[in-house]
Amino acid sequence: MIIRRWSLVALLLCLPTIASAQDTHLIVIAGVGGSEEHTAKFHKWATSVLDTAKKRGVADANVIYLGEQADLDPARVKARSTRDSVLKAFNDTAARAKPNDEVFVLLIGHGSFDGRTAAFNLPGPDLTADDYRPLLEKLRLQRVAFINTASSSGAFLEPLAGPGRTIVTATRTGGERNEPRFAEFFIEAFTGDGADRDRNGRVSVQEAFDYAKQKVTAAYEQAGHLLSEHAALNDGVNGKLASMQFLAPQRSRSAEMASLSPALRALVEQRDAIEREIEELKLRKDAMEAARYDEQLEKLLTDLALKTRQIREAEAKK
Repeated sequence: MIIRRWSLVALLLCLPTIASAQDTHLIVIAGVGGSEEHTAKFHKWATSVLDTAKKRGVADANVIYLGEQADLDPARVKARSTRDSVLKAFNDTAARAKPNDEVFVLLIGHGSFDGRTAAFNLPGPDLTADDYRPLLEKLRLQRVAFINTASSSGAFLEPLAGPGRTIVTATRTGGERNEPRFAEFFIEAFTGDGADRDRNGRVSVQEAFDYAKQKVTAAYEQAGHLLSEHAALNDGVNGKLASMQFLAPQRSRSAEMASLSPALRALVEQRDAIEREIEELKLRKDAMEAARYDEQLEKLLTDLALKTRQIREAEAKK
């Protein structure tokens, strides 16, 4: 018991925590569509993410959207999604982001794989997995979620994996070359409520991934087709980091708490305590019997849902 307890403490000290996050940055890259239909669809998905990020408090100054056609939506598309623009986007974000900030990178488009090298298709020269690796190294002081929703994206997984970093790909290998459906459902997860499994009002990268993967499987089964895409996730700590990454800046505790009534402040503190219990329980999952883990998680999720509802009701009265 003592050994297990110290092991848990050591793991907690090694993991980045939600409390250490300060701000959120977003880079959305829509690559070559190849047709008007795909270009329009990629732009629609990209702007859906931008709308969600803005709604959840991500500052406009921290958002960079690169698209195939800069004139498609000049108010939003910062520049054309060329190789040089992508490099500049990472450099600008690295210069602006503070240590422990959250950085989301979302690639929407087509990919390619020649048996050795995987690339994300851009107007002009493409960028390969090896090209993105040094770009992510510029963000080694931040917590990064890099999501490649293109075909053959599985070949990005291993080259880009690293500490403090979650890599999500729409396919398991570079050989899965068919156009995946993962992007549609992954983006849907953030724009709706269906993926909020722990009912805390926020959708994590892990929740979005699980939601999209399930939806993809269901879509293939409904169409009577053999599943030809298998999404993958690597965060280096067995799903613990991905479950703590959200497309939203950290709530400012001092500002939030100071503006609340004593009764509402107590409810918020109780909710935060339950959230911490859930995260601590997840860390102990591998050392627990499955039935006991499920029982405790269900109780905590129920408590969290009830507490969240109390907060919403109190806010509505206010």
